[in-house]
Amino acid sequence: MDANRIITFLRQLMANNNRPWFQAHKSEYDAVRADFEHGVGQALERIVTFDPEIAHLQVKDCTYRFYRDTRFSPDKSPYKNHFGAYIDAKGKKALRGGYYLHLEPDHCLVAVGNYWLPTNILTSCRNEMMANTAEWLKCVESTAFQKYYADYGSTGWKDSWDQPQGFGLEKLKTCPSGFPKDWPYVQYLRLKDYCAWHAVPDTFFEGDDWLNEMEQMFRAAKPMMDFMNAVIDDYE
Repeated sequence: MDANRIITFLRQLMANNNRPWFQAHKSEYDAVRADFEHGVGQALERIVTFDPEIAHLQVKDCTYRFYRDTRFSPDKSPYKNHFGAYIDAKGKKALRGGYYLHLEPDHCLVAVGNYWLPTNILTSCRNEMMANTAEWLKCVESTAFQKYYADYGSTGWKDSWDQPQGFGLEKLKTCPSGFPKDWPYVQYLRLKDYCAWHAVPDTFFEGDDWLNEMEQMFRAAKPMMDFMNAVIDDYE
């Protein structure tokens, strides 16, 4: 993937996010989008080697419209400032967890898991953690998972894409109602999502070597995602 060309285009767009500029540079947009989609195709080919559930997906099933829906947003910029792809066996709108690639100037990242779950499914996931604690800890406290995603320390998890890495974008301030506050791993019960992310430099996606590191990152988080998907799939 020509990440440098993609990032350069996006930087220019961020400074000129209007229809006249975009139309004047439409051929460049078409070129960088085609290159991004080629990279997504490469990612699909790599991921299917360790997750055959996604074998039926095509690039078009994983990418998003570049044009923003501004109807209910105070930001009327017509175009997105990033390219993203979500690779999920049940589609981009599924509740189950999947794999995400994000190219944005100074905010590139790789992520795994799901972003949002209804309360009833969250409750079931939390119950599963408590019923199979050893299996859950094996998923999220493995050396590989900790290397790429975990950042829990004395001040607790950081819940922002702006952080270098993390697990859980939204969290309750206290233990959820109905669960024991003295459970030794209560920090996991406080999660409102199971999104694990790792920020990467703008140069990460350059060439083809990124596929090897992407695979390591996705493999590290797949056990956690599989644990949760086993519960979530009962509801879909």
